[in-house]
Amino acid sequence: MPLCERFDTVGPLARSVEDCALVLAALDGGRAADLRGATVKGLRLAALQTVVLDDIREAPAAAWLDAVARLRDAGAEVVALDAPEVAEALPMSGVLFTAEAYGIWAETIEAAPEKMFAPIRERFRGGRDVTAAEYVAAWRRLEALRATWHARVAGFDAVLMPTAPNLPPDCARLMEDGDYYVTENLLTLRNTRVANLMGLPAVTLPTGTPACGLSLCGRPFGEEALLRVAAAAETVLR
Repeated sequence: MPLCERFDTVGPLARSVEDCALVLAALDGGRAADLRGATVKGLRLAALQTVVLDDIREAPAAAWLDAVARLRDAGAEVVALDAPEVAEALPMSGVLFTAEAYGIWAETIEAAPEKMFAPIRERFRGGRDVTAAEYVAAWRRLEALRATWHARVAGFDAVLMPTAPNLPPDCARLMEDGDYYVTENLLTLRNTRVANLMGLPAVTLPTGTPACGLSLCGRPFGEEALLRVAAAAETVLR
């Protein structure tokens, strides 16, 4: 079911990195990544600081610090990374995501608006007011920001960040409290948008703290290399 086809990605959800590698191979018709001998020793990892740690809650923050410490203790070099291009790119989803989503869903939204959850419907409708000039300009700028990002992280095997800065929100309250919905929804989706906007493959691993994940981002079309890094990290974080 498409949301924004230029950003949507398909990937497996499984109990292990190995299983993810096997399912991904089945999906794309290729060979599964060779994960034999994967180790964190000698890896150079970037711990992203920009935006992704803002307003982080206590449990995800503790899980993040613990995961980074365990990777260091296992022999990885972990370097703090500031990337101003991420802070500039994230708000651009307001133009890029909504315009594309409305372009895909406009007929349904306007013909049968009751079929879509109201907050999502109104967010998509915001794309109705995005001009073609704004959309093209945003894409041109995003491509430049992606180039800056790729140059900045070229010396790293993967970029690390908390998968989400919050815990799963209270479902009943989401339906009753509009301000709570907006706050928690934006936090829940924020960090994973980094990979979407920068055009990156990503893997999220459990840290051992319930509902607190660690995301690893690789290079475009670098799924096999990323899966090897993730398999190595998985052995440390279990």
